Amino acid sequence: MGSKERIARLKEETRLNILDASLDIVKEEGWQALSMRKIADKIEYTAPIIYEYFPNKEGILLELTRRGYLILAGEIKDARARFSTPEEQLEAMWIAYWDFAFKYKELYQLMYGVDMNCCEMKKTMPEAELADDPIYEVIEQLVTRENPSEDFICTKFYTFWSIIHGLISINLVNKGRNEEMNQKILRDAIKGIIRYIND
Repeated sequence: MGSKERIARLKEETRLNILDASLDIVKEEGWQALSMRKIADKIEYTAPIIYEYFPNKEGILLELTRRGYLILAGEIKDARARFSTPEEQLEAMWIAYWDFAFKYKELYQLMYGVDMNCCEMKKTMPEAELADDPIYEVIEQLVTRENPSEDFICTKFYTFWSIIHGLISINLVNKGRNEEMNQKILRDAIKGIIRYIND
């Protein structure tokens, strides 16, 4: 490996270490505690080094948000691929969304502004659509009415999203019911919406 490749690899490792350290701090102390100084202390670098990789804390948040959307999109895609009917696919994708929210709680909070200042980054981030688009596609497959409008499909998507996101938010901010009850509520909500999707 040449020196240019080695330098590039070390720079990428440092960049990933900064992002990983940021998430570690958030897991230990919450989003409000994250600062460039704390990140520098965590990876045992000086703060100016971090500014060589990210212009400010918002740059780190942007990259973590992007990472979250890419992980979520991959999990939704995998969930969809396991089933053949649109009904099964839709249920599996929303359950994957739910599971992502608890497996990657801190990223979910950042991506959707749960229990923190809401982040407006989603509107300008193409990665956000990677998770939404497959769900839209399956909703379109389920709709039996002739030539449904984009508004109709959008309404059905946001009906799903608002219910699932609401359940997740309740559980992230103030632990709700036990996991078995949460899963029953989640599946009941998904099946109910699928049943009435053409109303």
